[in-house]
Amino acid sequence: MHPKNIHNEAYNFSELIKSHSELKPFVFENDHGTQTIDFAKNESVFHLNKALLKHFYKIADWNIPSGYLCPPIPSRLDYLLYINDLIEEECKGKSIKGLDIGVGANCIYPIVGTQIFPWRMVGSDINDNAIQSAKANVEFTPVLKNKIEIRKQETNANIFEGIIKENEFFHFTICNPPFHTSEEEASKGSLRKLRNLDRNDSDYKTKKEFQLNFGGQANELWCNGGEALFIKRMIKQSVQFKSNVGWFTCIVSKKDNLAKIYKQLDKLKAERKTINMSQGNKKSRFIAWRFI
Repeated sequence: MHPKNIHNEAYNFSELIKSHSELKPFVFENDHGTQTIDFAKNESVFHLNKALLKHFYKIADWNIPSGYLCPPIPSRLDYLLYINDLIEEECKGKSIKGLDIGVGANCIYPIVGTQIFPWRMVGSDINDNAIQSAKANVEFTPVLKNKIEIRKQETNANIFEGIIKENEFFHFTICNPPFHTSEEEASKGSLRKLRNLDRNDSDYKTKKEFQLNFGGQANELWCNGGEALFIKRMIKQSVQFKSNVGWFTCIVSKKDNLAKIYKQLDKLKAERKTINMSQGNKKSRFIAWRFI
């Protein structure tokens, strides 16, 4: 992880339980005598997230509707730390404002970003339930109300239009796009997670139970054409807002998609950078671009 990531050390579950007592039933000692949770269980990860947010980010409360994505907070913070590295020199002394495309019900990026850095954030989404939940998560902690604004994207085809206002400027945009091309592909991806966690696929007897343990709505996990097509569309639409944004960025989960993305950026004569990230055995990256 990023050297400044506050989650680089092993979780201190005793301290986390003090911040969020409901985590306690999910903590157990593994064969190595180390305290842990079952990361294959969505409920366990949910309460871990809640404890982390309360302990490290001073959040009063946090919730997500059943079936919505429950993200790993350390990797979300990693993205934001690398974003800060990207803009820090150019934006020194400025009041920083960022835009999260697809904020989701969890609202993690704006919450973590504004509590770690002196930023203001706007989060956008197309899903009504996600918008309501994100707003509620901001309302739980009064200090967030002046730092975070949630906006509804009314048109599915648009990414920036209808969200970025005339003469509004964002120093950066972030996005963790739906990277699967179909529900079937998303399910296969979740099965691979199970195998990586040494869980037997047969532990989950029904589709409903499987979905409960690997949360995520359709718009969070897959879209036609997968992430490559989504990011290419984002790049095309970003040209219209080149004066409104310092750096556009987006996570690229599949390395094989980079060539297509580079081709689109080079065609539009954009300056581009690829920032590699690593969380344990997981390798990821995000692409950053701007128009000079």
